[in-house]
Amino acid sequence: QVQLVESGGGLVQPGGSMRLSCTASESRVKITVTRWYRQAAGKERELVAAITGTDITSYADSVKGRFTISRDSAKNTAYLHMNGLKPDDTAIYLCNIVGGILPPFKDYWGQGTLVTVSS
Repeated sequence: QVQLVESGGGLVQPGGSMRLSCTASESRVKITVTRWYRQAAGKERELVAAITGTDITSYADSVKGRFTISRDSAKNTAYLHMNGLKPDDTAIYLCNIVGGILPPFKDYWGQGTLVTVSS
């Protein structure tokens, strides 16, 4: 069983920066794709960014140019670097991976971390 541990959320002022981390508990896990989602109060869950095992990245239009997803495979950790934060970025951010120790690979989710952008 793979667990994802997220960290890095909190309160930040508009225009500020923050980095979220997502670490897989099992060092043997093979991760094919890592995604960051967010869910704001009263809204549907939104895919924010994704990175594949070959470092191909993609972003939602709402965060392009402001957010960067990256990963450190040696640490089994993925990051979401967020710059130019806006109040509309306030949400619970969730990490998701598709992976496992052996195929067939599965979806795993982190517990979520709250990001609040406010002055």
